[in-house]
Amino acid sequence: MTKKYDVYALGNALVDTEIEVSDAFLERMDVGKGLMTLVDEARQAELITALADEAEPHKQTSGGSACNTVVATRYFGGNGYYACKVADDATGDIFVNDLTAAGVDTNMNGSRDRGISGKCLVMLTPDAERTMNTFLGISSQVSEAELDEAAIAASHYVYLEGYLVSGESSRAAAIKLRQLAEKHGVKTSLTFSDPAMVQFFKDGLSEMLGDGVDLLFCN
Repeated sequence: MTKKYDVYALGNALVDTEIEVSDAFLERMDVGKGLMTLVDEARQAELITALADEAEPHKQTSGGSACNTVVATRYFGGNGYYACKVADDATGDIFVNDLTAAGVDTNMNGSRDRGISGKCLVMLTPDAERTMNTFLGISSQVSEAELDEAAIAASHYVYLEGYLVSGESSRAAAIKLRQLAEKHGVKTSLTFSDPAMVQFFKDGLSEMLGDGVDLLFCN
């Protein structure tokens, strides 16, 4: 069949807020430098309050590992589809509008559930190191319901985000995506995403890998 998409990606949909901080700020707030740390809503609110005295945010933009990958694919001339979950809120609007502006197809163009969309604080130190603290919000509920088998079959590659391993429904969705790709002869790729995913969720990542993928990123 004719392939419509170069990459079909599944991941946590997040709106990134970039802020410049000092190393002293990270130490004072007990934030692990250079890592992505999952936090709850209360912890993220605490950091936002503390950051208000540190610096003004640079920008807000849609992000997340898989989102960035499929948007980059589009900017390099390819076509992409992003499967995800955002809420019917202002943050979700930012995310969907950014995907639309980039020319990326998504399952989130229609009605969306109530809730809180995922947000990521991207703290930049003077040495250009990125430190991320992420509240997944409704993105943690991404599931097999967000998958589009026809779009998967119409893709050259599927891309699995390693961060999905941390949730039961998201891990199950990633495994199902790999299985559907294999069913339709679509090549598979997976990124381990972060050292913590391998350290704490090795068995889940093994499930996501199955008998193997065509491309494995160990970034």
